[in-house]
Amino acid sequence: MGPKSTKVYNTIRARVASGEFAPGDKLPSERALSEELGIGRTALRQVLARLLAEHVLEVHGRSSYRVPARPVSVASPGELEPWRIHGERTVYDNRWVQLALVDVEPPGVERFEHHVVRLQHVAIAAVLDDQDRVLMLWRYRFVPDAWGWELPGGIVDEGEEALGTALREVEEETGWRPAGLEHVVTYQPMVGMVDSPHEIFVGHGAKRIGDPTDVEEAGHIAWVPLADIPSLMARGELMGSGTLVALLHVLASRGRGAAAAVP
Repeated sequence: MGPKSTKVYNTIRARVASGEFAPGDKLPSERALSEELGIGRTALRQVLARLLAEHVLEVHGRSSYRVPARPVSVASPGELEPWRIHGERTVYDNRWVQLALVDVEPPGVERFEHHVVRLQHVAIAAVLDDQDRVLMLWRYRFVPDAWGWELPGGIVDEGEEALGTALREVEEETGWRPAGLEHVVTYQPMVGMVDSPHEIFVGHGAKRIGDPTDVEEAGHIAWVPLADIPSLMARGELMGSGTLVALLHVLASRGRGAAAAVP
């Protein structure tokens, strides 16, 4: 490779090593890399081919490059005996919440009725800009009687994909339209008793299109520096498990998750 190709090769390798391109991350498009790094597409493909051969990157589809996910060192213990479910009865039900008593039998334990709360399917989005800031809302929540920072998100409507919900909620609640979002994880916030799948999305870049249209959900909107997130967390100013899960993922992906700031 020539001097320019070598420089680009070293730049991409350094970004992977530093965590800027974290395991599992998708790289920018060839066009975006070519423009940012000042290299022709043909020379860039030679660099990418070398990184693929060295297993620094992997390719998905024709030209979508990702950093390989780290191998998992912990092995699953294998299948254990699950609880037996003999039936259930509904105690309360409306469009927002259902409460049921489920007749369960754990291994080696007598049958009993277990409370199960079923809530809605939720999608939440962390949108980042090129200044290492995340789009957030400062809001009041009456249940804990507290103010705090949240990521935009909301309930997945019937027949809607979670990705569509995340894109829609960001736009409605903030007035910013994300350039795109990628799914990070689906989790249950209180898995022992509550069924409410939460899907987390992360994206880079957004365009201001106007004022928020969801007045009830909108709050004070700000681009919050990622460097402030540990301190906000320590001060108890990050609201909701979805916000915490998404931001911890972002920080861990950038190699900053281990540092806890003092408020």
